[in-house]
Amino acid sequence: MPALLHKISTRSHNSDPEPTPHPLIQHAQTRASRWLMHDSPELTAEIQGPHGRNNTHHGHPWWKVMCLSGVDYFSTLGYQPALAALAAGLLAPLATLILVAVTLLAALPIYRRIAQESPRGAGSIHLLECLLSKWNAKIFVLILLGFTITDFVITITLSAADAAAHLEANPLVAPALGDHHMVLTLGLLALLTAVFLRGFNETINVAVVLVAIFILLNLLVIGASFIEILHTPHITGNWWYALTAQNGNPWLALALVVLIFPKIALGLSGFETGVVVMPQIGSKKCSETDQGDLRIRGAKKLLTTAALTMSVLLICSSFATTLLIPQEEFKEGGDANGRALAYLAHDLLGEGWGTAYDISTILILWFAGASAMAGLLNLVPRYLPRYGMAPEWTRASRPLVLVFSAVCVFVTLIFDADVEAQGGAYATGVLVLMTSAAVAVTLSAKKRRQRATFLYYLSATIIFGYTTIANIFERPDGLRISLFFIGGVVSLSLLSRALRSYELRIDSVNFDQSALAILACSSKPLHLIAHLPDNFNAADYGEKLSRERWAHNLEADARIIFVEIAVEDPSNFSSELVVHGLDEGGYQVLSASGSSVANSIAALSLAVRDITGQVPHIYLDWAAGSPLKNYIAFVLFGQGQIASTVHEVLRRAEKTLQYRPVVHVS
Repeated sequence: MPALLHKISTRSHNSDPEPTPHPLIQHAQTRASRWLMHDSPELTAEIQGPHGRNNTHHGHPWWKVMCLSGVDYFSTLGYQPALAALAAGLLAPLATLILVAVTLLAALPIYRRIAQESPRGAGSIHLLECLLSKWNAKIFVLILLGFTITDFVITITLSAADAAAHLEANPLVAPALGDHHMVLTLGLLALLTAVFLRGFNETINVAVVLVAIFILLNLLVIGASFIEILHTPHITGNWWYALTAQNGNPWLALALVVLIFPKIALGLSGFETGVVVMPQIGSKKCSETDQGDLRIRGAKKLLTTAALTMSVLLICSSFATTLLIPQEEFKEGGDANGRALAYLAHDLLGEGWGTAYDISTILILWFAGASAMAGLLNLVPRYLPRYGMAPEWTRASRPLVLVFSAVCVFVTLIFDADVEAQGGAYATGVLVLMTSAAVAVTLSAKKRRQRATFLYYLSATIIFGYTTIANIFERPDGLRISLFFIGGVVSLSLLSRALRSYELRIDSVNFDQSALAILACSSKPLHLIAHLPDNFNAADYGEKLSRERWAHNLEADARIIFVEIAVEDPSNFSSELVVHGLDEGGYQVLSASGSSVANSIAALSLAVRDITGQVPHIYLDWAAGSPLKNYIAFVLFGQGQIASTVHEVLRRAEKTLQYRPVVHVS
């Protein structure tokens, strides 16, 4: 490729500004805009919301970031032991062992590999995006984002509703609260929104305190439970006798555990957020080049430490709650329903420590939405603005916080803040993400011809695939809710893409030496004739030139240059335009490739104007066929209705008429 000598921005003159508002209104608008967009990067920069590398902070130690993702993962202790006991009965400890085995032998290796291959926090979605191309990749990413948003939004709403339920179950405050579950849930959502609007560093600091207190209190309750079990050894004997009597055949017991496993798979939640918040890991002592390696090592420590800690706590809590709590208490209406460890805290440690445990559980369940919100603020700016499927303001965190908070309020109202009603969607989102992660690393291992690793990850994919399908059959409402979110993401994204189609969409135009030489040959105004890039012969150029001379009465000595734009990937929204100068049988040609013919021609004409100092004339043909068909062809394939689109793009990009390239159509 010839050396690029000239690079010019596509920003144009705008000497015709909009009317200036009253100074007080303008000042208020400026303050509000600056507050909302305080972390918005440059439009040509690489994303990334509050987690991006454009952030000025140098990151946090991995253990602090672990607490941020851990408020979601560790908070499942608030309900997982009760969920396992309700689903598996006396088999709950064995079912939990299976859950821990899947966690350590399948989920942990999968996400450690994702952390290795996607250190900027794009997660499994990025790995799968790289395996596809063009619109296939975009649509696939939109579907996965739909499941991701389902998971994260329902995490926020379900956790807030569960926190409110734990608050209402406390015997000391329940009488004073009355029947205000919805108000409590909405209040917790508003408080979470306020924390994120205040600042992200404060969010991590709050997470560290909550996780530390919650784990210490869980260790206290579990320790007291095991002391009780040791002092009354007959409890263990009774449980084992009942278990063997009820499930005399060990193979039958194993089959039951496998069938029960999808019902308790919520204990796997938290891994996706563990890799999504990776960009927050860093150190002031490291150079920029060392930050990537530090982030990968830190993420692996984060995932491993969280998984091991949670595995120990899950096994111990499930064993203690199954042995010490009567089975009828786990059923709906029972005192241990959804709060088994809280039940033991009150029963074994008294109302004081029990209330302290309730408070810590309420706070960490409420704050579990923080890791989910952090994931949303990282993933959405990473993909949708780049695809042109969201406005540029979605790159900033505060507007997104307000948008997703409004969505969470809507979801809470729709489901009446009912934890059980949202459980299916939560499980579906979690399991689909874990299955997609397993598929991503399996395909990655296959691509690198790592046979043993491929077979290992393939086995994990089958496990998660089975779990996901079984969960969907068990609770089809979860899939319906996810499809609603997917439909919303896809439809709004395509609508945004259509509304932004008339933006200039070219970040810069680069001319090689030959192109610059062509533009420098004459001081006369240039006449740019659009030509299809699939017919490079002098006769065709001559025929095209004769037709344009006849249609527009061009002078014989007019400075003629042909412009040819090839469409490479029409699914891309913006790009840089590289222009090559060619001589085809005595005819001069400027050739380039872009995602859209019309937007590329508009950007090229503005760049030609800025280089030559002359406003060029552009000659285009009307598109045949219906306007609707041509518009769809333009949005999806970068072609169709070229003439009208070039004119509209130029009109929006250049407000001053005398500076705007002139469009001629025949």
